[in-house]
Amino acid sequence: MARFFGDNGKPDDTSLKDLLSPYEQHRSALTDCGKLSRSELLGQKAILIYGFEYEYMPLEPAIDAFETLARRCAQLGQRHTSVLENLVHPVHARGAVFGWELR
Repeated sequence: MARFFGDNGKPDDTSLKDLLSPYEQHRSALTDCGKLSRSELLGQKAILIYGFEYEYMPLEPAIDAFETLARRCAQLGQRHTSVLENLVHPVHARGAVFGWELR
């Protein structure tokens, strides 16, 4: 999950770590991507990130950074995006879901 604020509206200072940390103990989207691409699971594999954005903190720069780093450890397919709008949560009112097939 990518969100820059908690449910209470206070900044979440760990949000980028949750996406981009290269350290396994942080269990980030980046390390999940690497582990999944190296796994011997049969069938198609994909990574999915959902997140929330705010007027002055869009998701796009963080997702671009994820893609740049993830391409170092995995073969990402094309990005697929579905936008979320008019959500009822007072803090998380809009966002998106992003997905990539791992080749």
